[in-house]
Amino acid sequence: MTITEAELLAHAVRNNADWCAVMCRAHGLTGTFGPRAWTSPRRAPLYYPDAVTLAEDATAADVLTGVDRAAPGASVKDSYARLDLAAEGLRLLFDAQWIHRPAPAARPAAEGWRPVRTAAELAAWSLAWSDGDPDEAALFRPDLLADSTTTILAGYAADGRVLGGAVLTESAGVTGVSNLFTTDGLPASYAWTGALAHATPGLPVVGYESGDDLDAALAAGFETLGPLWVWLDA
Repeated sequence: MTITEAELLAHAVRNNADWCAVMCRAHGLTGTFGPRAWTSPRRAPLYYPDAVTLAEDATAADVLTGVDRAAPGASVKDSYARLDLAAEGLRLLFDAQWIHRPAPAARPAAEGWRPVRTAAELAAWSLAWSDGDPDEAALFRPDLLADSTTTILAGYAADGRVLGGAVLTESAGVTGVSNLFTTDGLPASYAWTGALAHATPGLPVVGYESGDDLDAALAAGFETLGPLWVWLDA
């Protein structure tokens, strides 16, 4: 069955919101999926939005009435780059592009790459992802390993060091890729190779990137689907 770009974008948006909800649950937070937005009534974990629009016709009220604005720092992912939240006291933090790649027909080999299975492996992965910052590394909690939709991947050197990583989220009929990183000066292509080697055959691969990371994704065979904005209540 042929899928349109509009349908694929909707799947990418929902997949990313699903991943945000998974991360929140790992931190003991429960968000709500409404018809036009997902919202978290308590502040989401570091780097994760408090609200995500799910439809092009989402309004400011859809995202802002369900989040905690008692203190600065609430953020909104405007998945379709349609909202002007400046009038609500937010500022545009960054913009990015949704990306997609056709479904892989099979899983190619990627030497040294495998899923993270244990809390100890996750701790090592998190420290590599955070460049050694223990506070940022604490974002990835062991509860994530029990989520059936989530696969945390690591690329290992022969001596066991983590050389790269990524997170795959399978939902909404697609595989979402996020949190790609490399260490030891390796190029981003190393992480994309490992991630794509573990993507589910038959499912389109989606995500979002900006700047140099977007260039790396395009070099890995991705195409853009459309813009998104992230707003911050400062």
